[in-house]
Amino acid sequence: MDPRRRLNRRTAPQLDNIVYGIHAVNEALEGGEPLRRIHVADERRRDPALRGLLAAASQSGVAVRFESRGFFAQFPYKAHQSVVAYTAPFEYVTLEEALENRKRTEPALFVVLDHVTDPHNLGAIIRTAEAVGADAVVLPERRSAGVNGTVRKASAGATAYVPIARVANIAQALRTLKSAGLWVAGADVSTAGDAYSRADLRGDIALVLGAEGGGISPVVRKECDLLLRIPMAGKVGSLNASVAAAVLLYEIRRQRDS
Repeated sequence: MDPRRRLNRRTAPQLDNIVYGIHAVNEALEGGEPLRRIHVADERRRDPALRGLLAAASQSGVAVRFESRGFFAQFPYKAHQSVVAYTAPFEYVTLEEALENRKRTEPALFVVLDHVTDPHNLGAIIRTAEAVGADAVVLPERRSAGVNGTVRKASAGATAYVPIARVANIAQALRTLKSAGLWVAGADVSTAGDAYSRADLRGDIALVLGAEGGGISPVVRKECDLLLRIPMAGKVGSLNASVAAAVLLYEIRRQRDS
């Protein structure tokens, strides 16, 4: 084996254990995530935009290292803003823990993702789920993006606040949620579903969203109690997964608030 390849593999950063970007690192600090150290470009040590972050790091006892510009070349992210933090591997919860710790002051809301593989979409969905007060996000262990640096960045720090469960089987997870009293509503890209604004979504709901284009899988679709359709008046057949999630989640929030 080429020794350079062996060296590169050994020295390459562990991207799953990274938070990058000023806002995401700030949120990780405020959310109490176990950051091991923060790397900041030396040229930014007196940047007013970093004053709060550096103060929060000092208060939390997180070491800050000031680096040359070349240090950040090892990361594939373009939006790191010369701020990168190493953290412990993301701590998922079990589905049972998510159910046990759900809010009791309003109806349950679980966001279940069926093979959403794009980390930007996943991060954006987690951000919206946190914004509407969802109890948890549920992901499959296989054929799905996991929580890595890109997801943390796209979520704008929401991964620090909303519980995220990883399960072996989405269909079985839905059966568990139904046993706990939740109704399962699946986002449907066909014309078979009911227009989302006409459905009663005020009760305990598990909202299932699939990947862009294909939607939810047939085996998961069978577990749904109702299917929701977002009417499309244009030429394209479906919305981006994170946009569809935002539309449906805020409809749930609107109905509950009214």
